[in-house]
Amino acid sequence: MAGALSLPVNRPLRFYGEPPPGIDLSPLPGRLLVVEGQDGSGRSTQIRLMKEWLEDHGFGVVDTGLTRSELAGPGIRRAKSGHDLDPITLNLFYATDFFDRVERLIIPSLRAGMVVLADRYIFSMIARAATRGIDPAWTADIYDFAPVPDAVVYLDVDIDHLLPRILINGGFDFWESGLDVMRGQDVFESFLSYQARISAHFHELAEQHNFAVIDARGPIKQTFGAILKELLRVVDDMRSST
Repeated sequence: MAGALSLPVNRPLRFYGEPPPGIDLSPLPGRLLVVEGQDGSGRSTQIRLMKEWLEDHGFGVVDTGLTRSELAGPGIRRAKSGHDLDPITLNLFYATDFFDRVERLIIPSLRAGMVVLADRYIFSMIARAATRGIDPAWTADIYDFAPVPDAVVYLDVDIDHLLPRILINGGFDFWESGLDVMRGQDVFESFLSYQARISAHFHELAEQHNFAVIDARGPIKQTFGAILKELLRVVDDMRSST
């Protein structure tokens, strides 16, 4: 896909339900690409590579992720450090964080013609909540103000490949091991059980929402090559053919 940047084709801004109040719903020139996957799947690394590639090819890029809003991010991190948040409160906290980023970062960036790379999206929250016993439909209704991405890439890694990566990168996290809902289990068994449930929910969501499922068990460059094909599809009409 060689060629200089051109004026992108504006696309209608679509939402999973009701849009946030006061949002201009006119078509926007930017693109939104989401990368989903469990901890250790390589999301952050692939987001970094995608951003570098896009910037090298002249695109304006912004990346975002969970707990990065100025409004709710710091509060979520403080609350989670206490290890005593119930699932509904935690989910509502994340919804506040996400709404703030949609209103103040994601939509303005799309309006400015930028490519927005989202490290996790509403699907992570739905999967996490479902693993904690919350009805996925209830959670999806909370996030119905979310813009529909141009593409969702899911980095698929089985537990056998995920486990060594987690151990190398600092070991088991309280929340990503499900210790808040699987009390009484040792951290290793809790991690295996929790991640297996999360994976099952992600695969259900991948089928429902037509994710691009990418085998992320191999080398980083190999995974990026597969992601790049999806990225090119998303930004193709943002470039000229000359």
